[in-house]
Amino acid sequence: MSKLEPIGRLAFREEGRNWNVYYALNGTMEDSIWVGSIAMRFVDGPQNRRRKKEFMRLMRDCVTELLKELTGQTAVWPEPEGHKAPEGERGGSA
Repeated sequence: MSKLEPIGRLAFREEGRNWNVYYALNGTMEDSIWVGSIAMRFVDGPQNRRRKKEFMRLMRDCVTELLKELTGQTAVWPEPEGHKAPEGERGGSA
């Protein structure tokens, strides 16, 4: 079986009062596509872990659906919560 080559990623970024999600090519945020956002108050802190995971799953499902429509291929995501952002892109508490 051949190893899958990543073609993009979801980037979750705390920006102001929102947790914004972008689809971006690997290694860059240039030309990234905004996918969605949620107010930080709904996903921040230990009391909101379940909701945070649900939001992450929803964003993955939306991008999976879009990629399937555009390419005919089904996206494969790292589990259970993906990979951490590169050090230079990390921030916030979400």
